[in-house]
Amino acid sequence: MEAIIKESLVKSVGYKDYRAHVTALLKEGKSTGNEQSEALTHYSELNEVRMNRLDKTIKVATEFDQELKQLQCEYIWLVISEGWCGDAAQILPILYKMAALSEKIDLKIVFRDENEELMNLFLTNGTKSIPKLIVIDKNTLKVVGDFGPRPQEAKKLILDYKAKYGVVDETAKTNLQLWYLHDKGLSVQKEIMNLMTRIDVVVAQTVSAK
Repeated sequence: MEAIIKESLVKSVGYKDYRAHVTALLKEGKSTGNEQSEALTHYSELNEVRMNRLDKTIKVATEFDQELKQLQCEYIWLVISEGWCGDAAQILPILYKMAALSEKIDLKIVFRDENEELMNLFLTNGTKSIPKLIVIDKNTLKVVGDFGPRPQEAKKLILDYKAKYGVVDETAKTNLQLWYLHDKGLSVQKEIMNLMTRIDVVVAQTVSAK
C-alpha cells in the first residue's frame, strides 16, 4: 500500500489546480475520466456551477474551526475524485475550507481513473464510489483513516430510495443534491471532525511512545 500511496501523491494536485483542470476540459466539451459522454459532461457542467457557489458560500462551523486548529499531528488529506461526480462537487469545497483552517492538513486530490490501484484499495461495497478521503499520517505516510463517498444521512437517503424503487435515477440524484443544499455541509464537517479527533489521539500517542 505504501508504494501506491507514494505514487498517488506524486500524481496529486491541489484544489485550485483540480478546479482549473476540470474547467479547462469543459471548455473542450470534455469531462475528466476515461469515459466520455454527453451525460458526464452535463454533470460536470452542473458541478462546476455548484462548486463555484460553494466556494463562495460554504462556511466551517466555529466548533470545527477550533478543533481543526487544535490538531496535534500533521496529515495529508488525499481525495479520490472526478469532475462529473455530484457528491465530490458537494464535498470537495468543504474539505478545501477545512484544510485551509489548519496548518496540520495538506489537501491533495487525484483522479479516480488515473489511480486505479489506489481506488481498488478503498472500494465501498465492492464499488469505485467517490469521493473518497484518505487520511494519511504526513510523517510516516501510513493511512490512518478514510471517509466517503458521502455522509451517513445522505447514504441512507440513497439506500432507502433504491430499496423502494429499485434504482438510483435522476429523481434520487435531485433529492440528494437538495439534501446537500439544506444540510449546508454540516454533516460532512461533523463526521470528518469526529474521525480526525479520534485519529489525532491515536497518532499523538504513537509518536509519544517512540
